Amino acid sequence: MSIYIDSLLDEYSLIAVQDSLSKPSLFGDGKATAGVMAERVKSNLQADQHAPEVIAAQKLVEKSLLANPIVKKAVYPSRLAKIMFSRYQPGMSYGEHVDEAVINNVRTDIAFTLFLSDPNSYEGGELVILKPDGHDSIKLPAGGLYLYSADSIHRVNPVTSGLRLAAVGWLQSKVRLAQHRQILSDINHALLLLPDNESNKTARLQFLKVKNNLERVWCD
Repeated sequence: MSIYIDSLLDEYSLIAVQDSLSKPSLFGDGKATAGVMAERVKSNLQADQHAPEVIAAQKLVEKSLLANPIVKKAVYPSRLAKIMFSRYQPGMSYGEHVDEAVINNVRTDIAFTLFLSDPNSYEGGELVILKPDGHDSIKLPAGGLYLYSADSIHRVNPVTSGLRLAAVGWLQSKVRLAQHRQILSDINHALLLLPDNESNKTARLQFLKVKNNLERVWCD
């Protein structure tokens, strides 16, 4: 599963988050938050989770994330495991790794990266998701969100110039299996494409019946 959201944050929220994270002193060695395997390939800076400015930024991102209709219909979010803010300066990268299955006692079904820097302000720093048939290379505008399965092998390419700032985090879904989430997401998308009018009334009811019954079976 891969989902792009062009502007998770509105203009004012984006500026507020960027301003909250503008002090370099808020950031320390990212290895402190890495697992045993990831620590070997992680080279970035991580914001202090206890700083008031960082907490305020986390709350803004969390509110926008959980209120977003696309996230609701595609991910079926149940619990948020964690939000962290990463800073990459020239020479920094995050090599190939897989995220932990459980973070803060929350199962990590979905991972996300919220890009917070103008992509024209830095070189490199693409999020790369490895797949059996190749890979996806993602570099979104500031405020853009990318969600993907947390069991994916992925990396952040080296930043060669400028500064890359991003929020990363993990969600537990009410729907445990990725295949089931995809089916429900497809049904929700089909409903959006089917105009809600009298001629489509019967078809929409059938779609809704199938969707609701699958949710009864698959949702925790």
